[in-house]
Amino acid sequence: MSNMFERGGITLVNRLWTKDYIFVCLTTFFMFLNYYYLLVTLPIYLIQDLQGNSAQAGLLVLVFYMAAIFIRPIAGKWIESIGLKKVFLVSLLAYLAVAFVYFFTSSFESLMILRVIHGIAFGMITTTTGTIVANLIPQHRKGEGMGYYGLMLNMSMALGPFLGLLAINKWGTTTMFAISFASVIIGVLTGLLISIPKEAKKSAAEEVVKKGFNVKELIEVSALRVSLVCFFFAIVYASIVSFVSVYAKELQLTEVASYFFIVYVVALIISRPFTGRWFDQYGANVIMVPSIISFAIGMFLLSQATGAFMFLLSAAFIGLGWGTIFPTIQTIAIAIARPERRGAATATFYSTMDLGIGIGSVIVGILGAKIGYNSLYFYSSIFALAGLIVYYFLHGKISSRLREFSKQQDLELRKVD
Repeated sequence: MSNMFERGGITLVNRLWTKDYIFVCLTTFFMFLNYYYLLVTLPIYLIQDLQGNSAQAGLLVLVFYMAAIFIRPIAGKWIESIGLKKVFLVSLLAYLAVAFVYFFTSSFESLMILRVIHGIAFGMITTTTGTIVANLIPQHRKGEGMGYYGLMLNMSMALGPFLGLLAINKWGTTTMFAISFASVIIGVLTGLLISIPKEAKKSAAEEVVKKGFNVKELIEVSALRVSLVCFFFAIVYASIVSFVSVYAKELQLTEVASYFFIVYVVALIISRPFTGRWFDQYGANVIMVPSIISFAIGMFLLSQATGAFMFLLSAAFIGLGWGTIFPTIQTIAIAIARPERRGAATATFYSTMDLGIGIGSVIVGILGAKIGYNSLYFYSSIFALAGLIVYYFLHGKISSRLREFSKQQDLELRKVD
């Protein structure tokens, strides 16, 4: 039995751990490592070296997200019209060029412009790698494959801030940017080792060119409902990624704060082999419901934390929760889209998630200042629990029907082989 075959112009595989799957996971890891690395170091660099302020640091985050959100649906369109391989190569080169230019930023204005360009490159790279990995994973192992792919993102989220803070505090700005550039070089090299086959049929691309630029086609409608579920939970997650270190300082747990995401990732690594397979065997509802509950419990424990144990215990529950919700929803969004629309589906998913984090950061920042972070996290736990209702109405009630349809598709693909 061969390991690869084509259907509808898309190359499909029967094995999960192929060379290309491993390299796309590594590329994703190093690109996201760079993203999280700069997320924590650039505000410090701006304030300490460029005499900026906190408001300007917030703008750096905002323009980055807005640029990424803007470009993703367009990148999905480009994938359909000019091909995945070309868009991926351009995104790799753009990301590499941006990482190099950071050495020469000398003002807030130059950093702002660079962050916009970086956001565009980041939006393109996440859209293309998400599309590539969706095409590489066998249909009957989507949950497991996307789960391990999501684990790469979560591992980079833990290691990036840790390495970034260590670099800027111990070794200085030049070394900080050198490590940032090195991580991108490795990501580009692993990306170039991915074999992206040219589409056997160009009918989809030709149709895109024939129709011209259509704003409605930038968003994949089939993925929108479940992506809105991610938007809902991303609002809650924004309180973690943006303010958990501030909260730790209030609790006099500054030294413990650096281990929050380490515990988060350890919980993910332990659970990942089970959650991915359970998704494939039993469907999304069996994974999403306990994950949402775990996320809510983690937020509640965080609100009640007074010492290191409770603080880190909350990280484990949040890791099991959000760390499973994120790849599960991404898997669903891509799986329910037509193969030629996976680029648009990936763009739709990431854009709605980033929009949720962006809006959530603003809301959380205002509420945190008014009611305190312990109250904020308490109400966030209730908000997260309400996500069960949101999930049920937007996707959960139709999940069983989609699962049966997916099984039928899988049987057909196996027959082709």
